[in-house]
Amino acid sequence: MNVSIDEKPLSTASPLRSLQTFFTNPQARAVGLVFTTESLLLGGWVAHIPHVKDRLHLTDAGLGMVLFSMPAGLLLMNPVSGWIIARLGAAQTCFLSALSLCLSTLLPINAPNVAIMALGLFLVGLSASLLNVAMNTCVADVEREHGILIMSACHGMWSLGGMIGSMLAGLLIALNVSPSLHMLGMTIALLILTVSLRPILATIPAEPPAESSATFIKPNLMLLLMILVGLAVAMGEGAALDWSAVYLRDATGATSQLAALGFGCFSLTMTLGRFIGDAMIPRFGARRILVGGSLVAALGLSLAIAVPVPVVALAGFALLGAGCSLGAPILYTASLRVPGIPAATGLATFATFSFVGFLAGPPVIGFVAEAYGLAYGLGLVIVMLLFSAAISRKIKL
Repeated sequence: MNVSIDEKPLSTASPLRSLQTFFTNPQARAVGLVFTTESLLLGGWVAHIPHVKDRLHLTDAGLGMVLFSMPAGLLLMNPVSGWIIARLGAAQTCFLSALSLCLSTLLPINAPNVAIMALGLFLVGLSASLLNVAMNTCVADVEREHGILIMSACHGMWSLGGMIGSMLAGLLIALNVSPSLHMLGMTIALLILTVSLRPILATIPAEPPAESSATFIKPNLMLLLMILVGLAVAMGEGAALDWSAVYLRDATGATSQLAALGFGCFSLTMTLGRFIGDAMIPRFGARRILVGGSLVAALGLSLAIAVPVPVVALAGFALLGAGCSLGAPILYTASLRVPGIPAATGLATFATFSFVGFLAGPPVIGFVAEAYGLAYGLGLVIVMLLFSAAISRKIKL
């Protein structure tokens, strides 16, 4: 099992040239906008979790438990996502699951009780899991058809959407716009966008399925190592999303306005890193970036914990974003060509477990924080990132 992720690249263009290629290709641009749609919806929902928690009178532990409904949906969808894509095609699955995600996010935000909230999050998990696999498969199809690299740029669009979604939610909260109205308006807008993208998505040529019955199989060692690295990187992303503002406010004494910049600094460096990634990965090598990125991310989070001063912590979260930025693009691409595992199955398995790390990681950090303090909860992420750097050296994909 010795296939390298550092194999000869499709392109070695400069960052600006690489971005120009992405934004001027209609198919690449359409898939990128689907990535943005998913993160806009999830970013909007995350911003309103405190509102739903208060409205349903949930304790911290109760909220943590109900939030696990989304990873449960992800895990349930994993065994059949490859099978669905093999039969409907990646582009059609991408379109339908994007519609489903738009509609399902309206349930938890308007839930009258915990049971409906849990059901809504479960459906969001199902939709997000299928969409994750479908849109990354579309990226691979576009790359193969046009001989270009767009995986990192598409993930950059995801980061950009998350940043815009959280900023928009913060603005609307400040203007006292109800969360339900915000999510309804955004859902309608994104439904219109998704429908408008369908004709372009339909032109993406799908690779003839070599394994029409692709479904879940037990990961081999190489895919398992990728999943572990992906979990660590995803936990870093989830930690910044859910805990950066809390840490800055409680541990460094930052004001609420300054604390909100923690996720902004993280998102900015992550977005920039991903937008130049399609040029940087071929130039410096995927494995080297994977190892170095994990170390940079661990350094950033360690800096934020070791020096609890607002400006230093903000710099630490910026380093965390830079370090985590290219992990997902590299690993999503690599999961498509694990020897002995069908491409759709490898991608589905990796996508699901890495996304579980993104969603389930923050509640785990919360449980550790409640028992020992938030610094220890974030310290768990540092340990995972260092472990990721160590095993990334062993991956021969």
